[in-house]
Amino acid sequence: MSTTGSTMRIGEIDIHPVTDGVFRASPAYFGDHVRADGHEDLFTRHGMAWLPIGCFLVRTKDRTVLVDAGMGPDIADASPRRLLIGGQLPLGLRAVGVSPSQVTDVICTHLHSDHCGWLFDLDAAPTFPNASIWIGAGDWHHFVQDPAHAMRDHIRHGLRIAADRGDRLRLVDRDTTVAPGITLTMTPGHTPGHLCVIVSSGTSRALLLGDAIICPVQLDEPTWRSMGDVDPELAQQVRERLFRELEDGNTLGAGAHFPELQFGRVLAGQGRRWLT
Repeated sequence: MSTTGSTMRIGEIDIHPVTDGVFRASPAYFGDHVRADGHEDLFTRHGMAWLPIGCFLVRTKDRTVLVDAGMGPDIADASPRRLLIGGQLPLGLRAVGVSPSQVTDVICTHLHSDHCGWLFDLDAAPTFPNASIWIGAGDWHHFVQDPAHAMRDHIRHGLRIAADRGDRLRLVDRDTTVAPGITLTMTPGHTPGHLCVIVSSGTSRALLLGDAIICPVQLDEPTWRSMGDVDPELAQQVRERLFRELEDGNTLGAGAHFPELQFGRVLAGQGRRWLT
């Protein structure tokens, strides 16, 4: 494993963190009991956490895989707990020399609005015209098939068109290989069909965590949750499982909202801690 600039190299596979925008979260986003006191390094300005809306571009020899599709050119304001402003993903892709037509696969770790916002334009036309779209089947049933759950209309419509055509949509209900070195693993809790992405090459391994872990501080504060958790208890169990994987000494991880999209691992031993 090596880092060049902001690129993480896992064996023969490159992972480029790309930011679509900003996610401002108050302490209450993590639970009504949470306070900024003692965590001023996270809640840095006006008692708020300023986090990225992160995506990851994974490049193998023959595949260009986008993990999460950001917020899109949109705003989601649930102040004071949460504010999301997107729109920067195309700029980030251009910065690493990739056009939307070159993306072969888009993996949505889940279908909250800040992870699928660039899938389709307002006319439900695909932003990534040559890409297969990988989604957890549980999220498909929860968000797309059930109109009671919030989703942008053009995203829902685009996904339904893709399903009707049957040539671009891949629904996942078990651990699944997307391409050599890229595997999806089921991590429900934050949403019913939440996926994490395992990138492996040689002896190197990385976990792209989506929102299964919102922030590394949850290692020290296991009762901190996300206001978006559909099943908070299951989400907490999944977080602990993933933290255990990240302390194996060989696995790095990063989540979509980790500060600066930095990769890290869990340093095992008495009083586990996050190490970047």
